[in-house]
Amino acid sequence: MKYIRMILLSLIVSTLLMGCSTFKTSVTTAQHPSEETAAAGDDVVSLPVKGKIILATTTSTQDSGLLDVILPDFTKKTGWEVEPVAVGTGEALKMGENGEADVLLVHAKAKEEEYMKAGYGVKRYDVMYNDFVVAGPAGKIKKNEDVKSTFQSIFDNQFAFVSRGDDSGTDTKERSIWKSMNLTPGDNPNYISSGQGMGATLLMADEKGAYTLSDRATWLTTKEKTSLDIICEKDTQLLNYYGVIAVNPDLNPKINAEGAKAFVDWILSDDTQKLIGSFGMDEYGQSLFTPNAKANK
Repeated sequence: MKYIRMILLSLIVSTLLMGCSTFKTSVTTAQHPSEETAAAGDDVVSLPVKGKIILATTTSTQDSGLLDVILPDFTKKTGWEVEPVAVGTGEALKMGENGEADVLLVHAKAKEEEYMKAGYGVKRYDVMYNDFVVAGPAGKIKKNEDVKSTFQSIFDNQFAFVSRGDDSGTDTKERSIWKSMNLTPGDNPNYISSGQGMGATLLMADEKGAYTLSDRATWLTTKEKTSLDIICEKDTQLLNYYGVIAVNPDLNPKINAEGAKAFVDWILSDDTQKLIGSFGMDEYGQSLFTPNAKANK
């Protein structure tokens, strides 16, 4: 009987010791995350927020969805948050002149160069490009690659045409084409000015069975909402270049020169250029913008 009691006592002591060992192991595990968890956390490294910059840009960069994709990367890498103001290029440049923006991302190169000559910007850099297309109802004009021929047909037949009419980069390109042909588009009684962004202008053109000039990015992201087709594309006159300009900090003491420089450096970097070049590939099978920072070298 004595031996049986000793055996039972030994078993009880062993059980208690094992329990303590298990408890210690569980506590240690809880206090020290696994290497896998630590590695996963290392992937999410963002710099502390430094402040905000105001980006005056075009409706095409917003309507296409580009800004939603790339701006979080800028904030993560630099700590600067971005307040984008999407307007026509003319209005964006005016914001720069008035010292109401820190940096510009626009697409009317001739106007940008005038802006620089007037001393409103620090320096202009090429960022990316895509192209314009003429969209409209199929059947009236055969699809082609000659924008002047297309505009001439619209003018001669007085087909309805919806213009941005907002001094945007697209509006500037459209007016330059009419001017190069010595035509006054307003002589066409069916020429309409929308005074709106590109997405809204495409929807208006669809509603009225009209033609319009659109940047390809906004066309691709909007076309499923319309019954329009591409009538003219791939003419070299339809290339559409985007530039970035840090606003001259002398225009307004509130201009965030540090944040603006960080944005310029970031958007011209190899990583961001690759990000721009891949945008649209998964959904549309083609890039909506072609990176072009190499043109600055």
